[in-house]
Amino acid sequence: MGTSFGRGGATQSLQDMANADCIVIQGSNMAECHPVGFQWVAEAKARGARVIHVDPRFTRTSASADRHVPIRAGSDVVLLGALINHVLQNDLWFKEYVTSYTNAPFLISDDFKDTEDLDGLFSGYDPETGHYDRSSWAYKTDDDAGAEPEHGASASGRAEGESHGSGGPPVAKRPMRDDTLQDPRTVFQILKRHYSRYTPEMVQETCGVSVEDFEYLARSITENSGRDRTTCFAYAVGWTQHTLGAQFIRTASILQLLLGNMGRPGGGIMALRGHASIQGSTDIPTLFNILPGYLPMPTVDMETFQDYLDSIASKQQKGFWANADAYSVSLLKAWWGEASQPENNWAYDYIPRLTGPHGTYQTLEAMMRDEVEGYFILGQNPAVGSANGRMQRMGMSHLKWLVVRDLNMIESATWWKDGPEIASGEMRTEDIETEVFFFPAATHVEKSGTFTQTQRLLQWRHQAVTPPGDCQSELKFFHDLGQRIRAKLADSEDPRDRPLLDLTWDYPLHDDGDPSSEAVLAEINGRFLTGEDAGKPLSTFNQMKPDGSTSGGCWIYTGVYADGINHAADRMPGQEQDQIASKWGWAWPANRRILYNRASADPEGKPWSERKKLIWWDQDAGRWTGPDVPDFPVDRAPGTVPDPDAGGPAALAGDDPFIMQSDGKGWLFAPKGMVDGPLPAHYEAQESPVVNPLYPQQPSPTRELFPRGDNLTAPRYGQAGNEVYPYMFTTYRLTEQHTAGGMSRWLPYLAELQPEMFCEISAELAEERGLEPYGWATLVSPRAVIEAKVLVTDRVVSLDVAGRRIHQIGLPYHWGVGSDAVVTGDSANDLMGITLDPNVHIQESKVGMCDIRPGRRPRGEAATRLVSEYQQRAGLTVETGNERVTDPDLELRKEDPS
Repeated sequence: MGTSFGRGGATQSLQDMANADCIVIQGSNMAECHPVGFQWVAEAKARGARVIHVDPRFTRTSASADRHVPIRAGSDVVLLGALINHVLQNDLWFKEYVTSYTNAPFLISDDFKDTEDLDGLFSGYDPETGHYDRSSWAYKTDDDAGAEPEHGASASGRAEGESHGSGGPPVAKRPMRDDTLQDPRTVFQILKRHYSRYTPEMVQETCGVSVEDFEYLARSITENSGRDRTTCFAYAVGWTQHTLGAQFIRTASILQLLLGNMGRPGGGIMALRGHASIQGSTDIPTLFNILPGYLPMPTVDMETFQDYLDSIASKQQKGFWANADAYSVSLLKAWWGEASQPENNWAYDYIPRLTGPHGTYQTLEAMMRDEVEGYFILGQNPAVGSANGRMQRMGMSHLKWLVVRDLNMIESATWWKDGPEIASGEMRTEDIETEVFFFPAATHVEKSGTFTQTQRLLQWRHQAVTPPGDCQSELKFFHDLGQRIRAKLADSEDPRDRPLLDLTWDYPLHDDGDPSSEAVLAEINGRFLTGEDAGKPLSTFNQMKPDGSTSGGCWIYTGVYADGINHAADRMPGQEQDQIASKWGWAWPANRRILYNRASADPEGKPWSERKKLIWWDQDAGRWTGPDVPDFPVDRAPGTVPDPDAGGPAALAGDDPFIMQSDGKGWLFAPKGMVDGPLPAHYEAQESPVVNPLYPQQPSPTRELFPRGDNLTAPRYGQAGNEVYPYMFTTYRLTEQHTAGGMSRWLPYLAELQPEMFCEISAELAEERGLEPYGWATLVSPRAVIEAKVLVTDRVVSLDVAGRRIHQIGLPYHWGVGSDAVVTGDSANDLMGITLDPNVHIQESKVGMCDIRPGRRPRGEAATRLVSEYQQRAGLTVETGNERVTDPDLELRKEDPS
């Protein structure tokens, strides 16, 4: 997610949360959305840990916590930034950890200017493109050891996302440093200045969080961090689905590094993923911009394989990411076998190239321009589950063909006959030329394979029953589709068909014709291709070579099939293991349960405390040892000073615990990698009810915009027409329903528990708008109108923010309009606009503005007219809210910064 320490997943195991002394759950309703994992929070609390829930709503998580802290949705950077300021100003940071293990002592270029200097912008901003030139954010050097080229500088400059994958981007090899931390250009001093205005009073003004709640939170995390205690943070899409989503997580990572909570038992940051294998779908990706194992996708300017390798990593940089050539060649060998040879760049030219971002929303825009002929929908329901549902459905009407694979006849398969636009008259079934194919899919109990869940843990599931009728697993569907396409192309001499024809598509079949999922896992694990071990599985990614002698479909999964054993199926009961539980499933990489665990010991290799002992240096054995797999070269002694000319793992010093970073340190300041700033700064959401109290710059200047007539934005506060959409709304999930409802609204038992769409509002808002409990409400955003039953509750409180009373409306997002599910209802996602985080291209669906009024929404054309009337009253145009720079004096200050 673009964090400076992450490898695309949670840093700890869920089970390790039980070892925390304090747990802050922010951006998640963990008890309801991740009830199985929440057992470890309950266990930690039973052991005496303090649990704090920061969320706009009081939920079941709040009820299980020691304190609920209500917050205005989208203001988290201010709260977290104020905690950083509190830690720094009160000298509560873990000094030995920070000075040894982070980039706090490093000096930043003299050309760098902060948001405090430029009223909300960092140096290098180009208002014409909305992008930053990040050269001024670099480390300062006293020699010619400059930074290596950065991946992602494609023709459009927007193919970033997780483009640095498992490791940070290359940086200057020998940055200048001041170990006293007094130089004003040190990361430490820049950090102090940057967050100096993030105070408890600013938190109260911006977030609506009382000073008392802030002090309780600050006291809780600082008293429970240090040598003998650790604090854990947990988040989910309540943090990620914002235009600042990646920076929310970055802010938490800075705080955790300052407190010394990274790489230690009961610490870290737990990324709670929304599905059983969402983690797996990014490891072996369904994302457009990465390859398996978080290898970057090539861009059009990388003509040769060497160009590609040079853009990922340098052999001179520190850490294991320098071995990306071995991971890449092994991947190409796994895909194309004998067709992958040195003479043809290991078949590198078979991989498509990025010309820019090609995510789901960019593809949607291309659909609207009739540039996309066909579309596969697999395990998704964009007709009701993606932002701006109307635009999603209209986009599908521009296709020539659409394939939907699902368990049920979801709305993305039926929009053409009973969607909202059919009812409103905006589309007529007889005019839609899209040919829709529905393929019934097998459920998770009807197929075998792995789930990779939120803690990077692969767990094998065995097939329980045979899928009924024509239902197929994904593996069988795509295997058969691949065979059919290859058969049709068998006689082709067109070079563009070689990538398909040369694929190693030779999986053994079971008696029922299904390919062996275990054989696929073995291919992903990798094997030796030559020598005396030819054909044997690899045991570790360190065995991968860049000379074509090994193959492996995902380097971070290497070891899951070591010795020919499916370790994802390991099932030793917890009571028969230690606290690491290393024989239950298999965690990537290397079955390591806590990432960067070298940081659990001090610079001399001794545990920070006996209570928080994890791995340590065994002087007699000359190696790192402990219950977890050491995340460090196992024989690298604590005091090791590497050869200055060394690169890769050999360049790691004895106190470089962040082994995938190109400087071995945890990044308080990100000199590269983040496209919207080296430090998180608070910006308001695309639609906001208040003025940014910190900077003249209102929303993120680098946010990805989709200025269209069908994606209008509410005016910002203070602009004409903002009073037309006076209320905030935020979306959330229910235990009884599941995401877009494809697995739950078709089940009568679950449908009975949550039978209809509703909105949660405060009694104060209900009185203000004349809304009756359990009556109907109509909600109108700049894009759509929906209806919902009214749930008046004290779980959603009104907040005093910036001198105004702010009302927040809570909307579950599980329903959709159609005739096939047991229960239907209007979709909350129809209200949302499309504006994206520029790092990872995730939509901002946790903050929006709307009006709410009593009664049911109008039907037919009247519904469309109502939305249009609101748009006219607000004076909306395509340009409304889509200004890049909101400080009119910017150009003047660029010429004269004084």
